[in-house]
Formats: sequence, structure tokens, C-alpha cells
Amino acid sequence: MTASLWIWIGFSLFVLAMLALDLGVFHRKSHTVGMKEALTWSGVWIALALVFNAGVWHWRGGDKGLEFLTGYLVELSLSVDNLFVFLLIFAYFKVPPQYQHKVLFWGILGALVLRAVFIAAGVTLLQKFHWIIYVFGAVLVVSGLKMAFEQDKEVHPEKNPVLKVFRRFMPVTAEYHAGRFFVKPDKQWLATPLFIVLLMLETTDLVFAVDSVPAVLAITTDPFIVYTSNVFAILGLRSMFFALASVMKLFAYLHYGLAAVLVFVGGKMLLAGFYKIPTLTSLLVIVGLLAVAMAASLLRPTRRTTPAKAPATEAL
Repeated sequence: MTASLWIWIGFSLFVLAMLALDLGVFHRKSHTVGMKEALTWSGVWIALALVFNAGVWHWRGGDKGLEFLTGYLVELSLSVDNLFVFLLIFAYFKVPPQYQHKVLFWGILGALVLRAVFIAAGVTLLQKFHWIIYVFGAVLVVSGLKMAFEQDKEVHPEKNPVLKVFRRFMPVTAEYHAGRFFVKPDKQWLATPLFIVLLMLETTDLVFAVDSVPAVLAITTDPFIVYTSNVFAILGLRSMFFALASVMKLFAYLHYGLAAVLVFVGGKMLLAGFYKIPTLTSLLVIVGLLAVAMAASLLRPTRRTTPAKAPATEAL
């Protein structure tokens, strides 16, 4: 085996071990995740990402270290936009707080697989068809502009094609069953609303991956750097959700900062054939955009509009 293959295997085993430790030891029993616990785990995942970043910096040089840090920051910041949608999904389906961590765990596990597929496809396309970089750039710019001008997000499960197909083959119970995804009360298996929530999370992440993966590919096309930066950002997303859920309403203008990040990295891809923006410059610009958006939100929090009340679970 080559050294590169051993690195991939080692990283994969590390991720699996951390996930097993998370679900099998620390969150074996369903419970409501409090602010202290969420902040602690957020700190753990960020610290692990920075330690890994230091390892990349040491073994592969400063340029790769900067690429990982920038890619991680881009993915982490864009993941914040996911949190708003997760909140709406949980509110729509009235998911009990004690089951939210479990469904996020399995949702993010599926997201890791989907991101790997997206990254492999994206890197392959860029290597074989360089002009794809301009397509990715245009997609990011359009997505950024759309994000800047869109109204409050809404959740419409009845329009989700995956759920439509699923419900043709599997009936769904009206109530939650102690955090289970499937139950068999008689002779027929039934899905619970918790599994419907899981499907919603997976399809939502698939949509977000269309933006976030090309955004990181604008920073680097190194598959290992792209995937590991995605993984660390996604692994910390659950803890970040519980830590930020109660204070996200304070950041009314954050989506403008995220939109600006998408437009910037999209513009970087469009300019790739004429001028390559240094990674350090990209990092500073991204940090600056997010900092300005957050500062503006904290200075003018009264402009925040409250989202519409979520429909009842009976909409299933």
C-alpha cells in the first residue's frame, strides 16, 4: 500500500471511531442536549479540526495547511445556513428535543457518504474538463445572489419528490415511537415521522452540497483536503446546531455574509483562467465578510423578522 492510501484509511478509521464513541458512549441514551454540552462538543470538534490542520501544515506544507483551513472555514460557515433549515424541519414535524441528536447523527452520517460522492465527481470533472470550473463558478455566483435576495426559508415536505416516492411504498405512523425509525405493530413494517425527518435532512443536505462542494473546490482540488475539511465541518454541525439554535435569531444579516462568500468563491473560479487569488487572501476575505455580517447583525438585531409558525405534524 502507498503512504497516501494509508492516510485515507487512517482518517476513515478515526472518523468511524469518533462517531462510534459519540453515539455508543456519550449519547447512548436519548436526551435533550443542553447549551453546556453543545458548547463542549463544538469546542472538541473545532479543536480536533485545528489539530488535524496543524498535522497537514507539518506534513504537507504551509500551502496545504492554508487550503485546509480556508476550506474548513468555508464549509463551516455555509453549514450555518443548513441550521436554519434544520430548525424549520424540526419545528414542522414537532420532533421531541430528546430525539433531535439521534436524527442529526444519522443524517450527518449519510451526508458524509453523499459528500464523498460529490467530491469525487467534482474533482474528476475538473481534472478531465477544466472548463467545468467556470460552470461551478457561475453556479456559486447565482446561488449567492439568490441567497441574498430570498425571503425567509420555508419547508414543504409535500413537494419533496423523495418523500412522495417513499410514501408510495411505506406507510407512516402518526406518532413518534421512542426515537425509533421503524416499527412493526402487527405484520407490516411502518415508518415513523422520525424517519421522514431523516429523509428531509438528507435531501436538504444534498441540495446544500451543490453549493458547498464547489465552493471548497474553488479553494483546492486536492481530494484529501476537500474531503477532510468537509468531514470536520459536518461532524461539528450537530453540536453547533444545539449551541446556536437559541441565538441564531440574533444574526439577522448572516445570510448576506454567506451569500457574499458564495459570490466571492464563485468569482474566484470564474477568474481562475486569468488570475489565481492566493489562498491566504481568500481566507482573509472570507473571515472579513463573515465578521462584517455578524457585527452588523449584533448592532441592529431589531430588524430580524420572525419566521412563520410551523404547520402541525398532521400534515404528514
